[in-house]
Amino acid sequence: MQLWLAVAVAAGVLTAPADVPPLTASASGGPTGLAAVGWRVDLAAADTAGRTDLTAVWRGADLAARDTGRQAQLAFGSSGGQAELAAVLPGGRADSAVLASGRQAVRATGQQGDLATAATGRQADFAAAAREYGVPESVLLAVAYLESRWDANGGRPSTAGGYGPMHLVDAFPSDVRTHGHTSAHGEPVMGDALGDPRGDDARPMSAALTEALSRSALRTSAEPPRTTLPEAGRLIGVDPARLRTDPAANIRAGAALLASYQERPSAEPADWHGAVARYAGTDDPVAARAFADEVFSVMREGAQRLTDDGHLVRLEPVTSVPAPGAEPGTAASQRSAATSPPASPPASPATPPLASSPPASLVAPPLASSPPASTPASQAASPPASSPVLPRGEQPDAPDGASPATPGGAPSDTPAEASADASSDTPTSPASNTATGTSPSTRTIPSPSADDGWPDGESGLLAGADTEALWSSDPKGQPATQAECPPSLTCEWMPAAYKRFGKKKNRDYGNHDHLARARAVDYIVIHDTEGTYQGIPSLIRNPKYVSWHYTIRSRDGHVAQHVPTNDIAWHAGNWDVNTRSIGIEHEGYLAKGGAWYTEAMYRASARLVKYLAAKHDIPLNRAHILGHDNVPGTTPQTVAGMHEDPGPYWDWEHYFELMNKPLKAVKDGDSIIIRPSYASNRPRFTGCVTTKAAQACPAHGASTVWLHKSPSHTAPLVTDLGKHPGKPSTYSVYDHSARASTGQRYAVAARQGDWTAIWYLGQKAWFHNPASNPTAIPAKGPLVTPLSGEVKVYGRAYPEKSAYKSAAYQPLTPLKYKIGPGQTYTVGDTITGSYYAANAYSPARHVTTTGKTRYHQIQLGHRVMFVMAKDVRLIG
Repeated sequence: MQLWLAVAVAAGVLTAPADVPPLTASASGGPTGLAAVGWRVDLAAADTAGRTDLTAVWRGADLAARDTGRQAQLAFGSSGGQAELAAVLPGGRADSAVLASGRQAVRATGQQGDLATAATGRQADFAAAAREYGVPESVLLAVAYLESRWDANGGRPSTAGGYGPMHLVDAFPSDVRTHGHTSAHGEPVMGDALGDPRGDDARPMSAALTEALSRSALRTSAEPPRTTLPEAGRLIGVDPARLRTDPAANIRAGAALLASYQERPSAEPADWHGAVARYAGTDDPVAARAFADEVFSVMREGAQRLTDDGHLVRLEPVTSVPAPGAEPGTAASQRSAATSPPASPPASPATPPLASSPPASLVAPPLASSPPASTPASQAASPPASSPVLPRGEQPDAPDGASPATPGGAPSDTPAEASADASSDTPTSPASNTATGTSPSTRTIPSPSADDGWPDGESGLLAGADTEALWSSDPKGQPATQAECPPSLTCEWMPAAYKRFGKKKNRDYGNHDHLARARAVDYIVIHDTEGTYQGIPSLIRNPKYVSWHYTIRSRDGHVAQHVPTNDIAWHAGNWDVNTRSIGIEHEGYLAKGGAWYTEAMYRASARLVKYLAAKHDIPLNRAHILGHDNVPGTTPQTVAGMHEDPGPYWDWEHYFELMNKPLKAVKDGDSIIIRPSYASNRPRFTGCVTTKAAQACPAHGASTVWLHKSPSHTAPLVTDLGKHPGKPSTYSVYDHSARASTGQRYAVAARQGDWTAIWYLGQKAWFHNPASNPTAIPAKGPLVTPLSGEVKVYGRAYPEKSAYKSAAYQPLTPLKYKIGPGQTYTVGDTITGSYYAANAYSPARHVTTTGKTRYHQIQLGHRVMFVMAKDVRLIG
């Protein structure tokens, strides 16, 4: 069949001005009477597919038609700000919509934008690429938003090796893995291998051992990622190198790649679920499906923002897109679903309208809530009866011989505040992910083969290790469980090792601690891996290495849990914090090579943290949601070696918006919260290139402000006598000595013109805070000031000596910092000193010592620290 078009003005389908003659088809198929009046028509017919694409442009008017064999749609827009849409189908059916003031009615076709005003910049790039490769524009925009938030990122790769708005993945540059973290011998190691992540003076870890394991993991993770950039370049005939730095070409290539995954052309966004799942770039069908579901959630929500290079991009909400798990509405969508991974839980399409967001911020609305998939009553997992939380006085944690707590821990009641929004991410059962409404999963990662051996020179460090224990992924006493995740996330259970190792007279165990009682959790600590996801399985299965509770993959936001949240992971470098926290690792690097985190990772992490905070009654603020760089050193000797991740490029403001806890100003504040505009705040940093420490880093949005000794950009930075004794602070991206981070609350010390001073590490610290472009907002909360004289500061809240009866006494060593008279600091929490002694494989032999000393957690500098309540006066 060959189809030609005749537009008859007399038929009333389209109305043209009187000076424009009717459009007819010539005998040879070509249009006539067009050249003289300024019409340009492109006509294409596909006999086999039964599809016709027509594009016409006349004096600023756009005409588009597509016939997929089921329907045809024509859109006609005029520069006068009004348009008529009419669709004429072979069966005689017609659909129409009227547009006024340049706004378009969005139908299920996914077409979007302003017809009255031609799109420009990046918005136009997406529209052109969508037309060229037959991808619904809403699908293309949603995929790009979830990957990059439409940013170009200056041609730098993401933490997963992806480039440009479409996050086309290429092999990492050679210097990415040799990042800023090196051992004492100058060899690259993963960040967690530095220092003592356990942070317990009673049981220190071997730095040589953890560094050896880390080097091996780096070699494991050196396998190149699954790339898409070279193939995308081939599809459009463009040099792959150009796709890294040319956003328009990157978008075209991404559209071509996405179209190549589509089994059959379709203008219906719902039919593209399978292609979007393939775009995730993972071989795991469950993770691929989850990625596609999240893309469709973005489409339902809509989004708008100003990109990092100044382009305003908008995705209109497409409410007709079915929620994940819903029955497909068309035959084509059924075909697509048949080739897609299993369904994930449904997500609610209800979101706040874009217009409700402040225009100046140009941010996406918070994550939509998702009701759990329906489950028959007989299969529904009912929350277990709450186990009593034992008093925190000193006592054995379980009768001798008692078995460890079931992974997943004891349930905790959901706080009223956290559940007020009725989010689907509210925990229901602490040890099960009800996303699929099935019994707990036992998915694990295969152990390495016997010939994977350790490199020469490292075997001695592992002498005497129990081979089975070294690589066991399902240790005795730790039954397989399902991940603790909200129903809106598909999570994997990748268990950490819990095994004894070593010779008979020198036995040890790792890589975390079980508890025989319910654990109180005060913090969630945000880390980055300083390595790739490929190295995670081998490390987390090793009882001689360290541990953390969750890892989130950058490319698609996939979540893996390793340690039940009721157990203690060794991750923060401070035993007091470890015993009261959950650690979440995010694949990526603080600065080297990959300078940005994907939106898929941010959204998955925000959902997880919101769920965990509700489950464990953790306030969603920066006094409790900490970066690893906010965890204090335990003693004066450990302060300098504490970690700096996730660093200044982590977008804390966006992170809290995704958790529906935006950082807001208050009236009559008694303190301030740091909140620069991430996109426009581009402070000076050095050290992103390992071999050129003094070289300036590329300009990039950041969540931090520099702190000076006086109100001037040329004034020296404030000093940190704990991190740099006797030395000045630096502008290194790895040096937080003179930085305050978004969300942190400080007491105001002074104001002068466009500058504000805060109390910071015992001194006044000035930052630029002009009224026309503020970098801080007013806040309220409790404060403390010394009662008299100087006040000592501590890195852990341990009990007084007299409280220890069975466990060994832990010296209460103050740090080098002191608070002087007249200084004021903000309070994030108040607790009673305690120490958990866990130096035995069986949790029945663990002992908790609780004293009477009360501590206030304060924001002393970039890190939180503790002061004794008896030494200060509480204000407010």
